[in-house]
Amino acid sequence: MHLNLRFFATFREAVGQKTLEHEFEDGATVGNVLSTLESEYEGLEGQILTEDGDLQPNLNILKNGREVLHMEGTETLMEDDDTLSIFPPVAGGA
Repeated sequence: MHLNLRFFATFREAVGQKTLEHEFEDGATVGNVLSTLESEYEGLEGQILTEDGDLQPNLNILKNGREVLHMEGTETLMEDDDTLSIFPPVAGGA
């Protein structure tokens, strides 16, 4: 299955590009995709998933523009040609 991956801020720096096309096995979940990315990119390791496989706090992970936390979290199924957008925690001023 073909997925479009979008990275923002520090995650973009870790991957070295804003967008990436990647092939995954049919039936892959958001958690499978994120785990694979952490293993493929040193700068992402431990930044997206906790040791238990849950999302790190304050991340925004969107499947086709919809927050996965409002779906099935890391168990959300991905489908061919879906877009997964990965945003790190945002800190800001006053």
